[in-house]
Amino acid sequence: MSLMRERMARLLDPIAPEVFDFEDQSHLHAGHAGNRGGGHFAVLVVSPHFEGMSRIARQRKVQELFAELFAEKAIHALSIIAKTPAEYFH
Repeated sequence: MSLMRERMARLLDPIAPEVFDFEDQSHLHAGHAGNRGGGHFAVLVVSPHFEGMSRIARQRKVQELFAELFAEKAIHALSIIAKTPAEYFH
């Protein structure tokens, strides 16, 4: 397990995800314009915490939980899929 995946998983603890999938896509973006460091990642987060939240609110919640990673420029780009257990498992 990568260090970044471990850090993200720990930061998601407050929303008790039932599923957390992580993909490091940094190798696909090496050398592109505007990248001043930090990785490119895609995450899938399934949590009951997302019940009643809009898609945008869910993404903002994940970004909020990852704030320290953005602040230290460990993340350059992040793709987020955030679903409720009912949406994901049914």
